[in-house]
Amino acid sequence: MRRYLLVFPVFFILSFALAQNAPEGYQRAKSLLSSKNYWEAMPLFKEFLDEEKYGSLSNYAAFHLAEAALGAKQPAQAIDALKTIALKNWPKSDEAKYILGLAYFQNQQNLEALRVFKMIKKESVILMAENASFENLKKTSASFMVANLQEFKDNAGYWVALKTVLEAQTILSATERAAYYELQGKKQETTASVVKDPVLDIVVILPFTNSNSASITNVSPSDFVFELYQGIEFGVEQLRATGQKVNLLTFDSKRDVNHLQTLLKDPAIALADAIIGPIYPEETDLVSAFAETSKIPFIHPLSNLGARFEQLKYSYLFRPSVPSLSAGIIKGLKRQAWGKKVAIGYSSSSRDEELGLFLKDELTKLGFTVTKSQKIDSKNVGPFLQGLGVRRGNTPTVDQVILLTDDPGIAQPTFALMESISTSVPMLVMDSWLGFNFANFEMLEFPNFYFIGNNATRFDSEEMNVFRDEYFEKYLVYPSLNSILGIDLVYWLQSNSSPSLGMDLRRSLDQKAFQPGKYTWGYNFRESNNNTYVPVFRLESGELKPIE
Repeated sequence: MRRYLLVFPVFFILSFALAQNAPEGYQRAKSLLSSKNYWEAMPLFKEFLDEEKYGSLSNYAAFHLAEAALGAKQPAQAIDALKTIALKNWPKSDEAKYILGLAYFQNQQNLEALRVFKMIKKESVILMAENASFENLKKTSASFMVANLQEFKDNAGYWVALKTVLEAQTILSATERAAYYELQGKKQETTASVVKDPVLDIVVILPFTNSNSASITNVSPSDFVFELYQGIEFGVEQLRATGQKVNLLTFDSKRDVNHLQTLLKDPAIALADAIIGPIYPEETDLVSAFAETSKIPFIHPLSNLGARFEQLKYSYLFRPSVPSLSAGIIKGLKRQAWGKKVAIGYSSSSRDEELGLFLKDELTKLGFTVTKSQKIDSKNVGPFLQGLGVRRGNTPTVDQVILLTDDPGIAQPTFALMESISTSVPMLVMDSWLGFNFANFEMLEFPNFYFIGNNATRFDSEEMNVFRDEYFEKYLVYPSLNSILGIDLVYWLQSNSSPSLGMDLRRSLDQKAFQPGKYTWGYNFRESNNNTYVPVFRLESGELKPIE
């Protein structure tokens, strides 16, 4: 903001000269005020406050009385002198409001001062009021500033003061962080009308290292973050090879919120068309707040937990949320009509536990009977299934079993049990099971496994075969599921980034419904901040096919 010196009180004395025939006592009072003899000037100005006797001169007398009172550190007298004339319609009413605001500040009545400043109309006086707001609030408590931000956010001095207060703190609460990034967003408002260039600017913020690591080279190539980033990087290179204009900037969050807070001040991030990552909750909350106020789409690349994003405009899950996964599972059960008895096993991960409990409630509402709903692990998954009658020579007591886990330690004993017995009870599992190298689902006597799509990969497509070979040639390893998610995320962003729409991701997504993925089955983000396309697949002659 522009800064102005608080020239007080002579500024107004010079500008408020009246006609040469002003009373001698009034002229004497002005002379005393000019020479900073405040206590002597005050009683002289009081002699001219009678409006019936002195007309418009009384307004100016009250104004200068307030100036003298402020100079004498008597803000209460200044307030008494001005609180009536500041609201009058007269040539200097805005200037009177400004001095009244200064008096309120001096009297420790910050709210009253700011509310008076809101009524000022003249641009020149507004600028001085903003400067006074900054000077008087820059050392105020963060709690006061955050609590009143919405009321005074149009006062540039207020939000610069708040930014100064917050940046002086070493630790910010969630509310204070949100306020800070609202201020960061305001900084970008002046560029909102600029036409977007045709280059897709992607910023990646991932926890490649922790705060104690010296270099990104410390990250293992088998780390899921590294795999995800390799997919993103490979996707960008593929787009560039086809003539697409894409910029990729990468930042290490270090799993350090303070470090991340500093990163978000980088001008390059403020100019991004999309931000991918970070991953962990404390980091994503920070970047989500920044994204909402800066109006830059933030995409969480891996999580299914998005309840905190549901009411937000610029924060997305690339994968389905828990409610979307539940809706997809229920849709699959209804299509197959295996029966109404269901058992649900879920691992201890946040997603699986939340999905298990949510799915139980939704199925019950729809008339299904959930005979068992239990947390499972590698040791109890066998007894859990056998307790349902899923064992040799027995008839299961349920019509279908749903196992919610990506843990191979749970999947392996489950698959081993299915290999050792003959049962046709449908088993719904996450599509991640298709990537476990110990499982050959086509060798089972009964094709009773069904796979819940979670941005499911098109393993059997010709594009995937070409991609796997090209990826291996570059990195000497085949792409993992995380790498595939990374490359598909880049293609999804590119296909929904149009300069003609101002690179507006939300607008582009709402104009479409289902979109096929590059290497996955596809997406549907219409009027949603997560992928609502959750098919359930079956294996047929080695190919995945959505059940109809």
